[in-house]
Amino acid sequence: MFPPRQNQTSKNAIYVALRRTIIMGHHKPGERFDVEAIARQYSTSVTPARDALQMLSHEGLVDIKPRSGYFVAHTTLKQLRDLLDLRRVLEIAAIELAAARIQDGQIAELAKAHSGYAGDDDEAYDRYTDENRRFHYLLARASGNNELAETVGRLHDRLARFMVLRHAGKTMEFTHQKVIDALEAHDVDAARLALLDDIDGTYDLIMDKVIQEEAETWPVGG
Repeated sequence: MFPPRQNQTSKNAIYVALRRTIIMGHHKPGERFDVEAIARQYSTSVTPARDALQMLSHEGLVDIKPRSGYFVAHTTLKQLRDLLDLRRVLEIAAIELAAARIQDGQIAELAKAHSGYAGDDDEAYDRYTDENRRFHYLLARASGNNELAETVGRLHDRLARFMVLRHAGKTMEFTHQKVIDALEAHDVDAARLALLDDIDGTYDLIMDKVIQEEAETWPVGG
């Protein structure tokens, strides 16, 4: 048997690798994961592989079907629109609260959320996606409502593979800096408008990309 620490390390390594491949679109919706093949690839038992897939299911990236296995999660266009609309509602509520309440230390955290543009490969976009999630999570935390922040974080987990479609590596820091500037001035209206530019621009880019280029991949339905 593998000792607990080795299992933990293997689980985390598998989780990170599979999450990246799902987010970058290397596994398509409905594709089944072969747990034994994953275990062989990482020279481990099947337990860490299953644990990693379970973690991904909590982020809405993997569907677990009893007696069938683990599959890349399906998202219909209706579900995607609903998720993006929900994001708009939650984050606008968060920034309206945050603009009045945010502290200097929280502004500094937002400013440090990004490590800079480093190209357009999978590793870089995996990082950009994580940094974008952290930025919006921290913004929601600045509202003072921790439940709102956790919900925003989980929502970004579910949207991660779609956020990559924006290819916003070069522009994300600039867009977020406008939000930070408005928050630093405690200007509620300017903060709301800056965030709306980000959210609505993201919505349009994602939907255009999915509809025009991914129509055969993403299931359409109610």
